[in-house]
Amino acid sequence: MLISKPYTVGDVVSIKLINGDELITRLEADDTDTITISRPMAITMGAQGMGLIPWVFLGESEKITLRKKHTFFIVQSKKDASDQYIEGTTGIALVK
Repeated sequence: MLISKPYTVGDVVSIKLINGDELITRLEADDTDTITISRPMAITMGAQGMGLIPWVFLGESEKITLRKKHTFFIVQSKKDASDQYIEGTTGIALVK
């Protein structure tokens, strides 16, 4: 059976892990058993509302490979969340 994915390599995606963490990240590679992501940010709630914090603070590499069996789902991120992620990780402000 062919499964159509609403995202492709290079997209900003939201990933819900089976441990409950929710990430927003850029998808670098996608194969049968793993996905490779770059600059993952965790969703957190603060006094000002929802925010983004680094998911890995002390890692040497910006790219991380996850096993798909540890993911609950992967979806393309909403445009406003994607824009906030790009601005926060690259410093490039997107024109709205």
